[in-house]
Amino acid sequence: MSSPDFTPLAEALRERLAVIADHAHRDRDAAAHLERLIEVSGRIDALSAALPAEELDPQFLHYLERRSYDKALAWIEESAG
Repeated sequence: MSSPDFTPLAEALRERLAVIADHAHRDRDAAAHLERLIEVSGRIDALSAALPAEELDPQFLHYLERRSYDKALAWIEESAG
């Protein structure tokens, strides 16, 4: 059994962090900033739902279910190393 490809999810998680950190965009256009955050969060939800839950580490699933996205990204990066 091969491990799922976490690359798209990791990229979306990193993008979410970048959106959150983009204070200039938030200050300039709060509505557009929120829309970007909603879009990337929806992508994270879709990518997470597509993963084979029965094959995933329970702790990683917990991070995704609780939307602990920093921890989920750290888990992906540690397991890839």
